[in-house]
Amino acid sequence: MSPLADDAWWRGGIIYQIYPRSFLDASGDGVGDLEGILRRLDHVAGLGVDAVWISPFFRSPMQDFGYDVADYRAVDPMFGSLETFDRVLAEAHRLGLRVLIDQVPSHTSDQHPWFLESRASRDNPRADWYVWVDPKPDGMPPNNWLSVFGGSAWQWDSVRCQYYLHNFLASQPDLNYHNPAVQDAMLAEMRFWLERGVDGFRLDAINFCFHDAALRDNPPRAGRAAATTVSGPENPYSWQVHVYDKSRPEMIGWLRHIRSLAREFGDAVLMGEIGDERGPELMAEYTAGGERLHMAYSFDLLTERGDAAYLRERVEGTVRALGENGYACWSIGNHDVPRVVTRWGRGAPPEKVAPLYLALLLSLPGAACLYQGDELGLPEADLTYEDLRDPYGIRFWPRFRGRDGCRTPMPWAADPPGAGFTTGRPWLPIPEAHRPLAVDRQAGVPGSVLEACRAFIAWRRGYPALRHGAARFHEAPPGVLLLERHVPGERLLAAFNLTASPAQVPLPGPVAALAGNGFGGRLVGGAVELEGHDAFFGRILGRG
Repeated sequence: MSPLADDAWWRGGIIYQIYPRSFLDASGDGVGDLEGILRRLDHVAGLGVDAVWISPFFRSPMQDFGYDVADYRAVDPMFGSLETFDRVLAEAHRLGLRVLIDQVPSHTSDQHPWFLESRASRDNPRADWYVWVDPKPDGMPPNNWLSVFGGSAWQWDSVRCQYYLHNFLASQPDLNYHNPAVQDAMLAEMRFWLERGVDGFRLDAINFCFHDAALRDNPPRAGRAAATTVSGPENPYSWQVHVYDKSRPEMIGWLRHIRSLAREFGDAVLMGEIGDERGPELMAEYTAGGERLHMAYSFDLLTERGDAAYLRERVEGTVRALGENGYACWSIGNHDVPRVVTRWGRGAPPEKVAPLYLALLLSLPGAACLYQGDELGLPEADLTYEDLRDPYGIRFWPRFRGRDGCRTPMPWAADPPGAGFTTGRPWLPIPEAHRPLAVDRQAGVPGSVLEACRAFIAWRRGYPALRHGAARFHEAPPGVLLLERHVPGERLLAAFNLTASPAQVPLPGPVAALAGNGFGGRLVGGAVELEGHDAFFGRILGRG
């Protein structure tokens, strides 16, 4: 596993994801906003991260909470204004933080002016900006494609008397990227924000932009009820192999156009989200060389499985696929999946597993995304059906509980009714289990998750191998990962015990322990002794 030799900030960088609705509400309406982000950027900068990624704040009917964009150039009034965003951008830059914003290129809201014009007739200037198709002779949709959010990916429209494609909600029609005018229009929307000063984009569902122009049926999956990295067995989406409705070869030309635009602005950073079972292969394809994305992440570490064997397999497979020319951005938590301390910790105390998972994330070869609240060790919120706002969770309840459990408000203060997030009624409930983990209960407290995270990020900066080094795994006992990172003149070894039981890990050679990282693993002869959910970092001695 070897990295590209480059000192760009994003190589080995840490990107903190802000979900605006749940970060801080400055207006008192119960929904987080840009002014709230402005007031708490010092918290983010104090973690020692390199950048923020701000989830959508564009004008939207909020059917999918901002990922259904009605105007790419306007701030939704619930979040503030363009002037407020400009102040957020200026303050972030003053604090030394780069700013990436979400761009949602694959689809718009059905309230976007482009779609309203497109559906008005079959011969208007934007008639083919979306994927419109005549029904079969019996009135059925043109093929068997399914929506990630359930049911057919085709929605009948009584104005055009045609179906339109939607890979997500029916209110999120897919743009037709086979039309060059659509590509040009989206580049113009991105240019607007680059001219405003953003440092790059996180490109949502980037592999969904193109579809098979011949509209061929997806083949069925063998063992149809198997879960995938994109959807669970309760969702028929997992019963198909998605070879025709996404991840099409035409994407490469489109990525080159985006990178060409980014180069006009100092090579603004492009980070792609890839939702596909072939995640590693697509990450390699989409980041190869210097003409596509800078980096990408898949859902391979956003799964229920988090055991050592699985993680090694996925990391080795990804880095092998990336080879010398691709680049990974690792993510173990975000706004779409249950909190990592619940998903992987399975009842272990957050103060034990949260720092361990952070250290593991920041020891992998590549960049990393840190989701808001994970620095506090927040567990997944246990919400009732009546609490749900997420249409995905409402559709598949109770086997799938949706995404609201990881989107509850940040607890800034333990005691106030709104947990320091709002003076009003929060848009999602604030779990009582989160109050003892509030920022004001952890800040400055030795041994707290927050302080452990701050300390590890600061400690990591002193070791170029952890940020830029090549990597390889060594054999280790079950439940333990033994990872080497190295650059010329520095070889480090990291051991992670992902189980609750103590472990003794034989070492591949002489190692000297490194102090100050917050973990308790210790050298005993030619091995490392680890308590449950513990780690060890050392310097490999001798030549190599």
